[in-house]
Amino acid sequence: MSQENPSKAKLHLVPKSDDCCSADPRETFAKQVHSRAHHVEHGPDHAESLGRTGSHACGSKDSQPCGAKSTDHNQDHSAHDHGTSAQAHSDADHCCLSKVDSAGAVTSHSAMAEPEGTTLVRYRIDKMDCPTEERLIRNRLEPMPGIARLDFNLLDRELTVHHRLDDPKAIVIALTALDMGPNLIEAGATPNAISPALTTRLKGLLAVSGLAAIAAEVIAWTTGQEGSLPVMSLAALSILTAGLPTLKKGWIAVKNFTLNIYFLMSLAVLGAMVIGKWPEAAMVVFLFAIAEAIEALSLERARNAIKSLTALAPETAEVMTEAGWKEHPVENVVLGSRIRVRTGSRVPLDARVESGRAALDQAPITGESLPVDKAEGDPLYAGSIVTDGVVEATVTAVAGESTLARIAAAIQDAQSQRAPTQRFVDQFARYYTPAVVAVAFLVAVLGPVLLGGTWGEWLYEALVLLVIACPCALVVSTPVTVVSGLAAAARHGILIKGGAYLESGRLLKVVALDKTGTLTQGKPVLTDSDIFSDLSIEKATLIAASLDEQSTHPVAKALVNGWKSQQPGAVALPVSDFSVLNGRGVKGTIDGHLWHLGNHRLVEELGVCSSELEARLSRLEETGKTVIVLCGNSGPAAIFAVADTVRPESVEAVAALKALNVVPVMLTGDNPATARSIAEQLGIEDARGNLMPEDKQTAVAELKRRYGAVGMVGDGVNDAPALAQSDIGFAMGAAGTATALETADVAIMDDDPRKIAYFISLSRRSASVLKQNIILALGIKVVFLALALSGFATLWMAVFADMGASLLVVFNGLRLLRR
Repeated sequence: MSQENPSKAKLHLVPKSDDCCSADPRETFAKQVHSRAHHVEHGPDHAESLGRTGSHACGSKDSQPCGAKSTDHNQDHSAHDHGTSAQAHSDADHCCLSKVDSAGAVTSHSAMAEPEGTTLVRYRIDKMDCPTEERLIRNRLEPMPGIARLDFNLLDRELTVHHRLDDPKAIVIALTALDMGPNLIEAGATPNAISPALTTRLKGLLAVSGLAAIAAEVIAWTTGQEGSLPVMSLAALSILTAGLPTLKKGWIAVKNFTLNIYFLMSLAVLGAMVIGKWPEAAMVVFLFAIAEAIEALSLERARNAIKSLTALAPETAEVMTEAGWKEHPVENVVLGSRIRVRTGSRVPLDARVESGRAALDQAPITGESLPVDKAEGDPLYAGSIVTDGVVEATVTAVAGESTLARIAAAIQDAQSQRAPTQRFVDQFARYYTPAVVAVAFLVAVLGPVLLGGTWGEWLYEALVLLVIACPCALVVSTPVTVVSGLAAAARHGILIKGGAYLESGRLLKVVALDKTGTLTQGKPVLTDSDIFSDLSIEKATLIAASLDEQSTHPVAKALVNGWKSQQPGAVALPVSDFSVLNGRGVKGTIDGHLWHLGNHRLVEELGVCSSELEARLSRLEETGKTVIVLCGNSGPAAIFAVADTVRPESVEAVAALKALNVVPVMLTGDNPATARSIAEQLGIEDARGNLMPEDKQTAVAELKRRYGAVGMVGDGVNDAPALAQSDIGFAMGAAGTATALETADVAIMDDDPRKIAYFISLSRRSASVLKQNIILALGIKVVFLALALSGFATLWMAVFADMGASLLVVFNGLRLLRR
């Protein structure tokens, strides 16, 4: 019996916490199972169960030599029991899967689960530009009764509130009081595009402010009088046209006891005016406004990188109605509707092809570079492009539930989950800013007393310190980098479910790979045909295929497909008196001759086994192939071998992992001979066979102790315990599976194993950019703090230091989009 029979894959094998079922119910089973569409098509026994669960089984580890009795070949030749898989699903629903950390402690993956008994409401906060504004909102909303949790997506300026309020109006009132401009995002709606920061009106105000500030500087420089009426008038005009929003936000920060850039800038501008530095105050306001506008446009690029991945589906679909084909808005198309997609058009909704053939560019969904041929029964994904052909299809998911929509939702959630570096930076900023403000206060108060000089001179130095103190460059560096990394991965068909996984991918030392469906095609093919009589190979294959055409077993399908490819256009022979021999094979009469086709046990029962046959079978079995024998009245006539084949990309995938100094390990429930054969073809030194689900879990735990962080790549029920044990679980072929999209740590949208190495490489590049940004932000601050304390820095230089650093880290983070 197959060592990977899903009936044995009970998920109670997965480590679980005491409050196991308190986790998000969406994570039950789906978190680690990653079922695939072809898994459903071929049944739970397909691929790795070849030669062990079906009647053709000959050459597996459970096969018996001639003369011995087998008790394991007990399934019908055409049996493909889907009930076992369904049972595994059912059992899994009893408990949510958890991750096990390197110390063996269980950590829940439901940390982001919605708090119990709460209602979710989302707002677009148009004036939330800097993480310090997040702190302002937190300080105002978190103490409110009925507020359970706040989730922020700074890059998209979105706030999600989990509350227990009867009416969320109080939330809007509080946000409005902060001048944050909240706009409700309706459930299921796609947020409107963020308006560009530089509107025509703002451009005009900035132009006036700039001209006035420059004129004030010129007059002050030529006359030597910074406090003259013309200078003060021009400076006031500059401040009023560009600085009122900053001063207003600074006042709001003061009222809410929050230190942010607006408070610091407002204090600097007012202080400069008090000590008579009017031209400099005007120039500071103008430069700050310009820098904010540039930063907003730069961040918009990162936002657009995500939008370009998800806003791909057309707004209308060509739908069959009683009056013929009509264009309908996609949101009005119901499940089961028949749609038509022509050459050059994008698929409007997820659907299944009913008629026609076409080639589709699925790169926006799966990252595949070449078009994929689609025929009857194949899935279509919303957003993919028909490059050639016309198809009619039945809608399988409405607009808000398509694969594209799920990708958008997953990226949305991923942005709101903070990476470890981001959490560290935010925590650091909470202490950094007050510390620098305290230093500035001490400079203003103690400078004249201890070092001499005028109060005005030291107050000016303190104002410079205040401007430099803003940590915007530091805290904005991480979300921009993380989102750029998420977008770069999504472009390659890799969906990363949070910045934490993007960061931790660089730590992987070993990747454990399931064999079937990951490294191999997951579908058996005919590999060998050997004559054992004077019958021609063509005739023997025709007879065997005619018998197997009556069966639905994967091995039977492989033989029939192999015959069709070898003899295109050939017609199967009529079979009479066909019957299934449970656990052994099939028999039938062709042209008046009785033929048997089946496994070792059948050969033994017929009494036609011999040492020569044994020798031939052994040679094939040693390479991990499943062997079936065609027997006529005179004895064995032909031998056929079927095997799962290696994916063309797998050799490159293993080589790429090795190039990254990541150790590839193959884990499979198949017999050791098959495992060794596949591993040798791929260049994998560590291949482990005969693994039950709990054995895979134990193997991952052992690899973790031996190497460190472990990634597990799989797609089936039997991989669930191992995926739970791993540090990062990868779901292969996730495009057709909603559960994998919603719950996987990292979802590979197609079946290309090379993307595992790409993910690790991207994680390392992202970590490198994060470090560069932190060094840049802090380094520039340190330099200008030193200049300020030594008396060489001016307010102009402080503004350039702060906003220049912000722009520098933003542009550096965006480099990931070009890779």
